[in-house]
Amino acid sequence: MSPPRSRFYREVAPSAVEEGYVILLDGELVKTPAGVPLRMPCQALAQAVAEEWRAQGDKIRPASMRLTKLANTAIDRIAADRPSAVEQILRFGKSDLLCYRGEHSSLADRQALVWDPLLQWADATHSVRLKIGTGLCFIEQPQGAILALERAVASHDDFVLAGLNAATTLSGSAIIALALADGRLDVESAFAAAHVDEIYQWERWGKDAEAVTKAEEERLELTEIAKFMESARR
Repeated sequence: MSPPRSRFYREVAPSAVEEGYVILLDGELVKTPAGVPLRMPCQALAQAVAEEWRAQGDKIRPASMRLTKLANTAIDRIAADRPSAVEQILRFGKSDLLCYRGEHSSLADRQALVWDPLLQWADATHSVRLKIGTGLCFIEQPQGAILALERAVASHDDFVLAGLNAATTLSGSAIIALALADGRLDVESAFAAAHVDEIYQWERWGKDAEAVTKAEEERLELTEIAKFMESARR
Protein backbone atom coordinates (compact mmCIF):
# COMPACT_ATOMS: atom_id res chain seq x y z
CA MET A 1 0.00 0.00 0.00
CA SER A 2 1.41 3.38 -1.02
CA PRO A 3 2.04 5.83 1.85
CA PRO A 4 0.25 9.20 1.93
CA ARG A 5 1.95 12.04 0.07
CA SER A 6 1.40 15.77 0.06
CA ARG A 7 -1.35 17.08 -2.17
CA PHE A 8 0.25 18.87 -5.14
CA TYR A 9 -2.81 20.19 -7.01
CA ARG A 10 -5.75 22.53 -6.45
CA GLU A 11 -8.23 21.90 -9.25
CA VAL A 12 -9.59 18.60 -10.55
CA ALA A 13 -11.38 18.52 -13.89
CA PRO A 14 -12.70 15.61 -15.96
CA SER A 15 -12.14 16.34 -19.63
CA ALA A 16 -13.60 14.78 -22.77
CA VAL A 17 -11.07 13.47 -25.29
CA GLU A 18 -11.41 11.60 -28.55
CA GLU A 19 -11.63 8.16 -26.92
CA GLY A 20 -13.35 8.83 -23.61
CA TYR A 21 -12.61 11.01 -20.59
CA VAL A 22 -9.46 11.87 -18.68
CA ILE A 23 -8.75 13.63 -15.38
CA LEU A 24 -6.76 16.87 -15.24
CA LEU A 25 -5.04 18.07 -12.07
CA ASP A 26 -4.30 21.78 -12.55
CA GLY A 27 -4.34 21.04 -16.27
CA GLU A 28 -1.98 18.03 -16.09
CA LEU A 29 -3.10 14.54 -17.08
CA VAL A 30 -3.49 11.90 -14.39
CA LYS A 31 -1.60 8.79 -15.47
CA THR A 32 -1.72 5.17 -14.37
CA PRO A 33 1.21 3.49 -12.58
CA ALA A 34 2.29 2.22 -16.02
CA GLY A 35 2.57 5.81 -17.22
CA VAL A 36 -0.36 5.96 -19.64
CA PRO A 37 -3.28 8.43 -19.43
CA LEU A 38 -6.04 7.43 -17.02
CA ARG A 39 -8.63 7.35 -19.81
CA MET A 40 -12.15 6.22 -18.90
CA PRO A 41 -14.96 5.17 -21.22
CA CYS A 42 -17.77 7.38 -19.92
CA GLN A 43 -18.45 10.66 -18.16
CA ALA A 44 -20.11 9.09 -15.11
CA LEU A 45 -17.00 7.09 -14.23
CA ALA A 46 -14.70 10.04 -14.88
CA GLN A 47 -16.81 12.21 -12.57
CA ALA A 48 -16.74 9.56 -9.83
CA VAL A 49 -12.96 9.18 -10.07
CA ALA A 50 -12.49 12.95 -10.14
CA GLU A 51 -14.50 13.24 -6.94
CA GLU A 52 -12.02 10.94 -5.20
CA TRP A 53 -9.20 13.30 -6.13
CA ARG A 54 -11.21 16.33 -4.98
CA ALA A 55 -11.96 14.65 -1.65
CA GLN A 56 -8.28 14.31 -0.71
CA GLY A 57 -7.08 16.63 2.03
CA ASP A 58 -3.58 17.95 2.56
CA LYS A 59 -2.34 14.39 2.05
CA ILE A 60 -3.22 12.08 -0.83
CA ARG A 61 -4.23 8.72 0.66
CA PRO A 62 -4.20 6.04 -2.06
CA ALA A 63 -6.03 3.55 0.16
CA SER A 64 -9.09 5.81 0.09
CA MET A 65 -9.13 5.98 -3.73
CA ARG A 66 -10.65 2.62 -4.64
CA LEU A 67 -12.25 3.83 -7.87
CA THR A 68 -8.94 5.20 -9.12
CA LYS A 69 -7.25 1.91 -8.23
CA LEU A 70 -9.86 -0.07 -10.17
CA ALA A 71 -9.52 2.23 -13.19
CA ASN A 72 -5.74 1.77 -13.07
CA THR A 73 -6.26 -1.99 -12.94
CA ALA A 74 -8.60 -1.91 -15.93
CA ILE A 75 -6.05 -0.03 -18.04
CA ASP A 76 -2.72 -1.47 -16.89
CA ARG A 77 -3.70 -5.09 -16.20
CA ILE A 78 -7.08 -6.08 -17.66
CA ALA A 79 -6.63 -4.46 -21.06
CA ALA A 80 -3.13 -5.90 -21.30
CA ASP A 81 -4.18 -9.47 -20.51
CA ARG A 82 -7.94 -10.10 -20.48
CA PRO A 83 -7.61 -13.91 -20.61
CA SER A 84 -5.73 -13.95 -17.29
CA ALA A 85 -8.38 -11.80 -15.62
CA VAL A 86 -11.18 -14.02 -16.91
CA GLU A 87 -9.32 -17.16 -15.82
CA GLN A 88 -8.87 -15.78 -12.31
CA ILE A 89 -12.64 -15.37 -12.01
CA LEU A 90 -13.24 -18.83 -13.45
CA ARG A 91 -11.00 -20.35 -10.76
CA PHE A 92 -13.46 -19.07 -8.18
CA GLY A 93 -16.37 -20.31 -10.28
CA LYS A 94 -14.95 -23.82 -10.38
CA SER A 95 -15.15 -23.95 -6.57
CA ASP A 96 -17.81 -21.31 -6.02
CA LEU A 97 -18.85 -20.49 -2.46
CA LEU A 98 -22.52 -21.00 -3.35
CA CYS A 99 -21.98 -24.66 -4.20
CA TYR A 100 -20.67 -25.82 -0.79
CA ARG A 101 -23.37 -26.38 1.80
CA GLY A 102 -23.11 -26.93 5.53
CA GLU A 103 -23.68 -30.32 7.12
CA HIS A 104 -26.04 -28.96 9.77
CA SER A 105 -29.57 -28.62 8.45
CA SER A 106 -30.19 -25.17 9.95
CA LEU A 107 -27.17 -23.69 8.16
CA ALA A 108 -27.88 -25.61 4.95
CA ASP A 109 -31.46 -24.29 4.97
CA ARG A 110 -30.19 -20.71 5.37
CA GLN A 111 -27.69 -21.19 2.55
CA ALA A 112 -30.35 -22.66 0.28
CA LEU A 113 -32.71 -19.75 0.97
CA VAL A 114 -30.10 -17.17 -0.07
CA TRP A 115 -27.97 -19.04 -2.58
CA ASP A 116 -30.39 -21.23 -4.56
CA PRO A 117 -32.14 -18.24 -6.21
CA LEU A 118 -28.74 -16.94 -7.36
CA LEU A 119 -27.77 -20.29 -8.86
CA GLN A 120 -31.16 -20.46 -10.56
CA TRP A 121 -30.63 -16.95 -11.92
CA ALA A 122 -27.18 -17.88 -13.24
CA ASP A 123 -28.68 -20.90 -15.01
CA ALA A 124 -31.67 -19.03 -16.44
CA THR A 125 -29.73 -15.92 -17.50
CA HIS A 126 -26.33 -17.25 -18.47
CA SER A 127 -26.79 -21.06 -18.78
CA VAL A 128 -24.35 -21.51 -15.88
CA ARG A 129 -25.71 -24.65 -14.17
CA LEU A 130 -23.44 -25.43 -11.25
CA LYS A 131 -23.67 -28.50 -9.03
CA ILE A 132 -23.91 -28.24 -5.25
CA GLY A 133 -22.74 -30.59 -2.49
CA THR A 134 -22.39 -30.94 1.27
CA GLY A 135 -19.15 -30.42 3.11
CA LEU A 136 -15.77 -29.31 1.79
CA CYS A 137 -14.98 -32.06 -0.70
CA PHE A 138 -14.18 -30.60 -4.13
CA ILE A 139 -17.10 -30.59 -6.58
CA GLU A 140 -16.15 -31.10 -10.22
CA GLN A 141 -18.29 -28.64 -12.15
CA PRO A 142 -19.64 -29.47 -15.64
CA GLN A 143 -17.44 -28.17 -18.42
CA GLY A 144 -20.47 -26.64 -20.13
CA ALA A 145 -21.25 -24.58 -17.03
CA ILE A 146 -17.69 -23.24 -16.82
CA LEU A 147 -17.68 -22.37 -20.52
CA ALA A 148 -20.99 -20.54 -20.08
CA LEU A 149 -19.55 -18.68 -17.10
CA GLU A 150 -16.53 -17.73 -19.19
CA ARG A 151 -18.80 -16.27 -21.88
CA ALA A 152 -20.78 -14.29 -19.32
CA VAL A 153 -17.65 -12.88 -17.68
CA ALA A 154 -15.85 -12.11 -20.93
CA SER A 155 -18.88 -10.21 -22.29
CA HIS A 156 -18.02 -7.26 -20.02
CA ASP A 157 -15.61 -4.51 -21.02
CA ASP A 158 -12.24 -3.98 -19.33
CA PHE A 159 -13.60 -1.62 -16.68
CA VAL A 160 -16.55 -3.71 -15.56
CA LEU A 161 -14.27 -6.76 -15.72
CA ALA A 162 -11.89 -5.06 -13.28
CA GLY A 163 -14.77 -4.57 -10.86
CA LEU A 164 -16.04 -8.08 -11.45
CA ASN A 165 -12.61 -9.49 -10.67
CA ALA A 166 -12.38 -7.49 -7.45
CA ALA A 167 -15.91 -8.45 -6.36
CA THR A 168 -15.22 -12.14 -7.03
CA THR A 169 -12.06 -12.11 -4.96
CA LEU A 170 -13.76 -10.23 -2.12
CA SER A 171 -16.91 -12.37 -2.00
CA GLY A 172 -15.39 -15.75 -2.86
CA SER A 173 -18.07 -16.25 -5.49
CA ALA A 174 -18.06 -15.61 -9.21
CA ILE A 175 -21.86 -15.91 -9.19
CA ILE A 176 -22.36 -13.25 -6.52
CA ALA A 177 -19.97 -10.94 -8.36
CA LEU A 178 -21.67 -11.53 -11.71
CA ALA A 179 -25.09 -10.89 -10.15
CA LEU A 180 -23.77 -7.62 -8.71
CA ALA A 181 -22.26 -6.60 -12.05
CA ASP A 182 -25.48 -7.42 -13.91
CA GLY A 183 -27.71 -5.59 -11.42
CA ARG A 184 -29.37 -8.78 -10.09
CA LEU A 185 -28.07 -7.97 -6.59
CA ASP A 186 -27.57 -4.67 -4.80
CA VAL A 187 -24.62 -4.19 -2.45
CA GLU A 188 -26.42 -5.18 0.73
CA SER A 189 -27.83 -8.35 -0.82
CA ALA A 190 -24.45 -9.27 -2.30
CA PHE A 191 -22.75 -8.69 1.04
CA ALA A 192 -25.35 -10.79 2.86
CA ALA A 193 -25.00 -13.60 0.33
CA ALA A 194 -21.22 -13.63 0.72
CA HIS A 195 -21.49 -13.73 4.52
CA VAL A 196 -24.28 -16.24 5.11
CA ASP A 197 -22.00 -18.49 7.15
CA GLU A 198 -20.59 -15.66 9.29
CA ILE A 199 -24.02 -14.17 9.96
CA TYR A 200 -25.29 -17.61 10.97
CA GLN A 201 -22.40 -18.05 13.40
CA TRP A 202 -22.89 -14.56 14.84
CA GLU A 203 -26.55 -15.31 15.53
CA ARG A 204 -25.64 -18.51 17.36
CA TRP A 205 -22.51 -17.50 19.25
CA GLY A 206 -22.40 -13.70 19.21
CA LYS A 207 -20.27 -11.26 17.24
CA ASP A 208 -16.50 -11.08 17.43
CA ALA A 209 -15.37 -7.44 17.33
CA GLU A 210 -12.42 -8.10 15.02
CA ALA A 211 -14.56 -10.12 12.61
CA VAL A 212 -17.24 -7.43 12.55
CA THR A 213 -14.66 -4.73 11.79
CA LYS A 214 -13.27 -6.82 8.94
CA ALA A 215 -16.76 -7.43 7.57
CA GLU A 216 -17.57 -3.71 7.63
CA GLU A 217 -14.37 -2.96 5.72
CA GLU A 218 -15.41 -5.53 3.14
CA ARG A 219 -18.89 -3.98 2.92
CA LEU A 220 -17.34 -0.56 2.21
CA GLU A 221 -15.03 -2.03 -0.42
CA LEU A 222 -17.90 -3.88 -2.07
CA THR A 223 -19.90 -0.64 -2.13
CA GLU A 224 -17.09 1.09 -4.01
CA ILE A 225 -16.70 -1.81 -6.44
CA ALA A 226 -20.42 -1.72 -7.20
CA LYS A 227 -20.28 2.06 -7.70
CA PHE A 228 -17.38 1.60 -10.09
CA MET A 229 -19.17 -1.01 -12.19
CA GLU A 230 -22.42 0.96 -12.27
CA SER A 231 -20.60 4.13 -13.33
CA ALA A 232 -18.63 2.25 -15.99
CA ARG A 233 -21.84 0.91 -17.57
CA ARG A 234 -23.35 4.38 -18.17
